[in-house]
Order: sequence, then structure tokens, then C-alpha cells
Amino acid sequence: MAYYSIEKRPRADGTVRYRCTVGVKSNGKYIYRENRTFGKQAHAKTWGTMRVAELEQNGIPTQNDTENFTVGTLLHKYINDPNLGGKAGRAKKCVLGMLLGSELAKLTLSELSVSHVIEYCKQRRSTGVTPSTISHDISYLSSVLKSAKPVYNIDYTLNPAHEARSMLTQMELIGKSQRRSRRPTGEEIDKLIEGLRKRSCHRDGKIPYEDILNFSILSCMRIGEVCKIRWDDIDEKQRSVIVRDRKDPRKKVGNHMSVPLLGEAWVIVQRQPKISELIFPYNSRSISDGFQKVRNALDIEDLHYHDLRREGASRLFEAGFSIEEVAQVTGHRSLNVLWQVYTELYPQSLHDKFNKLMEQKVE
Repeated sequence: MAYYSIEKRPRADGTVRYRCTVGVKSNGKYIYRENRTFGKQAHAKTWGTMRVAELEQNGIPTQNDTENFTVGTLLHKYINDPNLGGKAGRAKKCVLGMLLGSELAKLTLSELSVSHVIEYCKQRRSTGVTPSTISHDISYLSSVLKSAKPVYNIDYTLNPAHEARSMLTQMELIGKSQRRSRRPTGEEIDKLIEGLRKRSCHRDGKIPYEDILNFSILSCMRIGEVCKIRWDDIDEKQRSVIVRDRKDPRKKVGNHMSVPLLGEAWVIVQRQPKISELIFPYNSRSISDGFQKVRNALDIEDLHYHDLRREGASRLFEAGFSIEEVAQVTGHRSLNVLWQVYTELYPQSLHDKFNKLMEQKVE
């Protein structure tokens, strides 16, 4: 007999989500289970009641029954697979969760078509979502559909998400992201530090926002990396730290890198209290949210936390470091991105150097 249960799940930002689990047991053991999370308890109850009725009427969907196996069920399997969804980053998990709550998830695998994917992208675009973001949605959906046969032995080898890409590109619904070149001004940084300092004093958790912001700039680390570095990975002699599983499109896990903590970055680390195995034992999302709230209160426009990483790289270039040396701090495997940062900083200086070389040849 099918049943559903609802679990209240408070989040770090104070909001509450409700996870509804629908399952079927036989002889005291689960033979089928799926769940979805909602912002309102009433929505969770409605979905749970509906799914129980469907299971009672149609029975448990079999892995080879694509007439009844929904895109949502496949998404659920992928998300909860420790070797797939379990290894996904925060951004991908967020997209997969959003897809799970979309109209696409309600379709059976046999129903899903290219036109459904295009309609989904149209709707996303109409809400102001950029083509590059929608492109990530489609890439992740394609990965999920591609896993059906080889991973879960579901008799399904189609991939409408992949088939739709050429048409979506032609319709300009998906595209490559535009590289950002935003740097905070000195005045903006001063205002941010003052605002974050006040926020630290008034919050129960007392997150050292000021230290973390300055460390993020000086170390050129992503906020997720900052919140994962460990005391055990500090090399006192080299004044460096191992950043584990650093982002690399070619290698998702095991991309560890020893990063020098230059100047004030080393000082900031040394003054942190050793209350955990982590140097900054705080939730990266809470830090990002705090940054955004202070930024918005100060009316600082179009500044992302990730822009601090670019700010740090720019400062190193301005201090005279070479591209290869900056890459040792930022962790860029490809130097193309750093070349772009460098040339945007010094377009005129490159012309000046070229003109001097030409003058020397003439002489």
C-alpha cells in the first residue's frame, strides 16, 4: 500500500521547506520511494495525495516501462545517486532540483519531445533568465536523460534535450556566457567592509565577514573553497594551504592544489580561532547571502561575490606578477582567462611596449 509523509526542513537562511516522501512497502521493506521538496506544506500534501492515488491505481513504475516512467522519477534517481547527483556542485544540484519541480518532470519519458524542451526554454527566457543559464539547464537535463539506459537499465535511449540544442542556439534561447569585467572600486570595498563589520556584530553566529571578504580577494579563492580549507592542510614553512577539489572542468574530484597565502592573507588565517578542523567553519551560502544583503543596502549595483576573485587577480597583475605566477594563486589551468584579465588591465601599456620595440628596431 502506498503512503506519503511530510518532513519539515528548516534552512540556514531561516526559511522552511517541506519534503514529501511517497513510498510503497512490502513485508516491512521499501520497494519504491520518491520525494519532492516544496516551499509550502499545502503543496507538499497535494502532491503526496496525488502520487499515492497514482501508485494505487497504476502500480509501481517498472524500469522498462517508459509509458509510466516520468522524467521526474529519472531526475530523482540521478539526484540521489551518490556517483552522479551526489558529486554535483551546488549550482548543478540547484538546477536539477528546479528541473524536478518543472512541468518537464511531469512528462513520461515516452512523451518528452524536442518541442517540450524548446517550450521550457521559452518560458525560462521570458522570466529574464540568460541564454547561458538556460544552456546549463539543458546540459544537465541531457546528462540525466543520457544516464537512463547505461546506469539504470531503463529502456530509453532518446535525448530530446541534446537534439534541441541546435534549434535552441538558432533561436538564441541558449548561448555562451558573457565574461564579466566588473571590479569593485576602493570606495565600494570600504563601504562593504563597514557594512559587513556591522553585520558581524549583530548576528548570533558572528561570522567574520570582514576577514573572509579580504581573504577572498587576497587568496583569489571562490567562497566555497574558502569555507573548505583546513588547518591540517596549512604548510607553515611554505606559508601555503592545500585547496582540495579545486574547480576544473576536466577533473571534478581530486584536483588538489597548494596555494601560497601571500601577505595579509597569511596574517588573516593566523588570527582565526581554532574552533574547528576548518579555518573558516561557516556556510558559504550564508556568507554570500550576507554579502548580497549588505551590497543591496548600500545600492552597489552589479557586483557579485565572485567578482572579488577577479579583483584579487587584477591586484596581483598590478603588483607585477606574471600570468604564470598569478595562475599559481587562482588555480586557472588554462591561461586564456588570465590573459583576458591582463589585456583588459593593460591595453595601452601593450601598445606602448610594441611602439618602443619598433623604435629600437628603427634606430
